[in-house]
Amino acid sequence: MSKTSRLPQQQPGVCFLAIAVLAAILAVVATADETSPADWIERGNAAFAVRHVFEKMLEAIDAYQAVLPNLESEPLEVQAFVLNRLAQLHYELTTFSPGDTPEDEEAFRKGKEYGLRSVRLNPAFAALEENDFEEAVATVNDPAALLWTADNWGALLDYNPISGLLYLGRVRALYERCLAADEDYWGASAHNALGAMFIVTPAAFGGDEEEGRVHLEAALSLAPTYLLNYVVYAQYWGFTYDLFGNVTGVRDAAFVEERLRIVLDAPIGEWPFWNREAKREAEALLADLRERTE
Repeated sequence: MSKTSRLPQQQPGVCFLAIAVLAAILAVVATADETSPADWIERGNAAFAVRHVFEKMLEAIDAYQAVLPNLESEPLEVQAFVLNRLAQLHYELTTFSPGDTPEDEEAFRKGKEYGLRSVRLNPAFAALEENDFEEAVATVNDPAALLWTADNWGALLDYNPISGLLYLGRVRALYERCLAADEDYWGASAHNALGAMFIVTPAAFGGDEEEGRVHLEAALSLAPTYLLNYVVYAQYWGFTYDLFGNVTGVRDAAFVEERLRIVLDAPIGEWPFWNREAKREAEALLADLRERTE
């Protein structure tokens, strides 16, 4: 944040300069106010491409949010694009924090709201949502809206695992519909997420370890260059968990080591944000493995 310095005492002729500066500032403000939604989206897209830099992440969020006051005047596909980007960016924003902070929870909450707002652009979903959520979800065909809503909502459930079990079915329905709409979307992330969900969820609530492993294998098969798929497989199949999703031990240390070495040795490639994140998570997971096995 810049500091404001004290202005020197006015001298003869300075008044004109002050007026000129004020006029210039007002002109800049007026120009900013006239920035079109298309211009804001273009700025957001440019920052989005390099959002692994924290300042660019914030810049992208600000740019897309600047479209919101006029969003309803835009075509539906533009509305969905902006809302989906905001849902995604709020989820991704939490990767810059140490984890489990109030700020993270707020980011997930906002991301979920943006995602649901995008899903509700579908009038059939909006009409059915209150009476039958799963039937409503079956009418949605936008994989971005489905995935990022599910990711944010699922992350929120971790903040209150007991009450979260009540909404687990809704998150699962969103992921499963995302698979039906486009199972390849975003590095097969819906397979990735469902795999983790089936493994850590108690059987009484629909969990199934083998079903989870099938999804994790599918994610790797469909998107082998999306490095987070290896990390999630190592994390959820290589370790064991209690009823609340807490790690209790190591299932297969060699498997974990092998998968994470693939991540660390691989190039960043076509996923500049998430492959960088995968490498960071791989290093942290390897450190955790060593602590548990040495």
